[in-house]
Amino acid sequence: MGSVGSAAQVGLVSDTHGLLRPEVLGLLEGCDLILHAGDVGGRDILDILATVAPVHAVRGNTDGGAEASALPWTQAVPVAGRLLYLVHILEDLDVDPRAAGVDVVVYGHTHRPLVEEREGVLFVNPGSCGPRRFDLPVTVARLSLEAQGVSVRLLPVPAP
Repeated sequence: MGSVGSAAQVGLVSDTHGLLRPEVLGLLEGCDLILHAGDVGGRDILDILATVAPVHAVRGNTDGGAEASALPWTQAVPVAGRLLYLVHILEDLDVDPRAAGVDVVVYGHTHRPLVEEREGVLFVNPGSCGPRRFDLPVTVARLSLEAQGVSVRLLPVPAP
């Protein structure tokens, strides 16, 4: 998929582990694209997300079987004139994002939502929107790509 015009709203999810809460779909409504940063837990999760917007996903360390083998470990996704890079475990990042012209690295695995800038590259972990782990929040993120810049909002998933 190429860019989605000069501006885009991108939904970021990770670590669903086979559980897609209905509230997540509402938080992603209006997105032009959804990126899933691994530990999907089944093709049905991606199919449901695709009812909201086109989906790009990578394989996580708990994804297995034939369905998971169809998912790449990493993926570069050009969107609205920006380059987004998707990986599950940040330590498995196989490019130097700055040298590769990556604007945003999206990752998961830790279940901890985090947004930080490193050397001009935005790193975003949307947290987990699947089963709650320990006392960590259940979250997703929305990435806004505009001509004037990139911004991200971490969104708590409301309890049912």
